[in-house]
Amino acid sequence: MREILGRRRRLLSKRSDGRPELISAALTFATEWQWPVLPGVAADPQGRDRCGCPDPECTVPGAHPFDPGLLAATTDERMVRWWWANRPAAPIILATGGKAPCAVSLPALPAAQALDVLDRKGMRLGPVVASPTRWALLVKPYSMEQLGELLYAQDFVPGSLRFHGEGGYLALPPSDTPQGEIRWERAPLPGSAAPWVPDVEAVVDAVVEALTRTGVSAPEL
Repeated sequence: MREILGRRRRLLSKRSDGRPELISAALTFATEWQWPVLPGVAADPQGRDRCGCPDPECTVPGAHPFDPGLLAATTDERMVRWWWANRPAAPIILATGGKAPCAVSLPALPAAQALDVLDRKGMRLGPVVASPTRWALLVKPYSMEQLGELLYAQDFVPGSLRFHGEGGYLALPPSDTPQGEIRWERAPLPGSAAPWVPDVEAVVDAVVEALTRTGVSAPEL
């Protein structure tokens, strides 16, 4: 029990401004859960609501890798400490796929309605990551072939669904980006092992059914 509580303190430790320390969260993801992470691009110093990358029309400001690139994602403790020691405010970016979770994301309002339907049905969900515009449901790793077969079997797939699989990425809490704070809508339980996540088939089937039942027409954001 002492070991579990120690890990809980690391994940939820606070800075002087009341927000969890990014380096503590990044170390939990990388070293304890074995999720490869890397720092995301910072906000533009000339405009806090813009991304610091060269793309003036970046659609995910601050919530993506840039320098280093995605292939640099690691679970190495020394590298993670060095990155956030030099860039303490950098968003935490998860490299999805491989041995790390993948994700299914959709716009925030339809996601909230879908989760409400799934809760009433008693479906077990894993952690859910929320940004101001989109929520992402973490799922077990899947291949592109597996995803293709799954989507082909659906009568209807909302165009607003996005799939973060092998070669993809996702910003993790408690990152702060130009679009706003990244937080846990459904937080993982603290412990010594990586959080449980469901199969992608179960999540896609349930989310598509929930959106259809509620009559939600999610915009393609």
